[in-house]
Amino acid sequence: MASTAGITKTTLYKYIDYLSRAELIRHIPHEAKRFKSMRKPDKLYLANTNLFNALCINSDIGTKRETFFAAMSSFKHSIYYVDKGDFLLDEKITIEVGGEHKGFKQIKDIADSYVVADDIEIGSGNKIPL
Repeated sequence: MASTAGITKTTLYKYIDYLSRAELIRHIPHEAKRFKSMRKPDKLYLANTNLFNALCINSDIGTKRETFFAAMSSFKHSIYYVDKGDFLLDEKITIEVGGEHKGFKQIKDIADSYVVADDIEIGSGNKIPL
């Protein structure tokens, strides 16, 4: 990102820190960061979907859904991104975010996992409304 923007990594990290402190972006660390020996970069999300709609012309609905979920969940829960599923809440609940037809394929073998689906009003089993 730094080279694309024509700035140094140090400057990029300062800008990201400023945006984060202004609550314009949100850092979501990889679950591996819980273990000191693992290093994976954080995912960066806009702080909320209003910013997403204002700044992104061709926005991806999947990223919007994840942005919304991260914004709402991070107030009361620790949140990480994971390799299987989209998020890990409170170090134990795996979440896959999607639309009304989203299935459990990506999280089928994970205990304590849920699909959080957009465009549904009533949940069933481990599928709950976004």
